[in-house]
Amino acid sequence: MMKITKFAQSCVLIETKGKRILVDPGYLQLEESFASWTDIDLILVTHKHGDHCHPESIKKIMERDQAKFYTSQEVADAYPELSPEIVKEGKIFDFEGIKVEVVKAVHGYIPAFKKNPENYIHENVGYIIDDGDKKIYFTSDIILFDNDYKSDIVFVPVCNHGVVMGAYEAALFAKETGASLVIPYHYDNPRYPTDLNKVEEEFKKQELGYKILNIQESIEV
Repeated sequence: MMKITKFAQSCVLIETKGKRILVDPGYLQLEESFASWTDIDLILVTHKHGDHCHPESIKKIMERDQAKFYTSQEVADAYPELSPEIVKEGKIFDFEGIKVEVVKAVHGYIPAFKKNPENYIHENVGYIIDDGDKKIYFTSDIILFDNDYKSDIVFVPVCNHGVVMGAYEAALFAKETGASLVIPYHYDNPRYPTDLNKVEEEFKKQELGYKILNIQESIEV
């Protein structure tokens, strides 16, 4: 049995095989969320944007729980106070019997990035976690791209605004994974308002099995 808890934006806590895996802990609704980020065994971060990577929280968790932290070289360069294990697209590693595959992720671009070049993402990755029973795929912030990744559960971003896929693209992407459960995320930032009714409409058109989770809502799969 795998337990999934969604937090703000793209942060998810996975509990499986006696391990607690935290993906993309960012700054949104941080005060409410951090209290639940306890006894963490593994932290995975997809890219350096603050809504996915809050370095102070990650450092506290690593020191408190002796958690392992895996991420890209770009994240490590952006936050030199952290000491992660570096991963790249194509790497597969075993974490105490749980397989983690690092996969391609293509971040969207908006002209506003030119005002602050640090917002450019040159190295973005996704993760497919395989506990032996189920595969769960965290896409990261992506636009539509060609791939053959398969999973039982997939988290897909839906806020559009140029930075990630919108509802239509996310539905098409999710269907290609073959996932029996699709969970939308990356729609909690008020700067990028999202019409979840539209998301449901597009997911239903593609006949997807989906679940929209509230912040700090959990499900068992």
